Amino acid sequence: MAKKIILDCDPGHDDAVAMLLAHANPEIELLGVTTIGGNQTLDKVTHNAQCLATEYGMEGVPIHAGCDRPLLRPVNPAAKEHGESGLDGVVLPEPAPLSEGHAVDFIIDTIMENEPGTVTLVPTGPLTNIAMAVRKEPRIVDRVKEVVLMGGGVHVGNRGPVAEFNIWTDPEAAKIVFNEPWPITMVGLDLTHQALATDEVAKKIADLGGPVADFVLGLFTFFRKAYQDSQGFEFPPVHDPCTVAYLIDPDIVKCVKVPIDVETAPGITNGMTVADFNAPIDETVHTQAAMELDFDGFWSLVVDAIDRVQKSGKGAPAPQR
Repeated sequence: MAKKIILDCDPGHDDAVAMLLAHANPEIELLGVTTIGGNQTLDKVTHNAQCLATEYGMEGVPIHAGCDRPLLRPVNPAAKEHGESGLDGVVLPEPAPLSEGHAVDFIIDTIMENEPGTVTLVPTGPLTNIAMAVRKEPRIVDRVKEVVLMGGGVHVGNRGPVAEFNIWTDPEAAKIVFNEPWPITMVGLDLTHQALATDEVAKKIADLGGPVADFVLGLFTFFRKAYQDSQGFEFPPVHDPCTVAYLIDPDIVKCVKVPIDVETAPGITNGMTVADFNAPIDETVHTQAAMELDFDGFWSLVVDAIDRVQKSGKGAPAPQR
């Protein structure tokens, strides 16, 4: 049976690949896409999500806009990595329609309307929408199957010495989410820095041919240069689809059970996800950290998703350049 998910995202080049994988893989039932200000402002990332839905032929998948700012912090987009549009480097098709209603309400209603233990939340941006949903309707915690999020890191940071961007953007929201007792898998930088879009990966995608393959290659071309300039990577890490890959095949992402909390105090540790490997592991520990990626298995899923969308014939036609 396909796993029901809500993808809460801020597209974003890597979010774009997460949307593709969630839509195209038969192991996933994408109940909806919700957007959150993060990689760029809410209006930009929502527009991007709508255009990606057209690009991939995501018929019938609702898209809801969410919170436009962190709970307490100012908006601070990642323009160095994603550009002024949030998806620089590609030509976007016309946007699909935006659904009425706030993302937080959609998240709550969808969880409450489905059987308990059947809906997984997959946040790949700041955790503001998820935290707001918990505060508005605490009963969702017992009904959610699990939360599989992209954010944080055990040993690695990319905003300051120890904080990852999504957690750093809204650490207060992250602390709320991590301290609820639902099962959480943190797919952080320790794992996602292994998901590099290498030349070999690009060749496999190029060998497919077709408009979606070209689109993804365009994403990677911009993302590669941006990561070289901003963080010194030779190849860009494609963070967000690692969450979806874990749900498709847990063997692709090896995890370690460990208590995790979030630092919200000002200073050099602000936004740090603190994994306590000295703590005893018992039934009260509801968090785990992703640590090891099956590189070939992961990219096989992405290549397969591109191929499936193209063969379906439902995606946007290739743009005139």
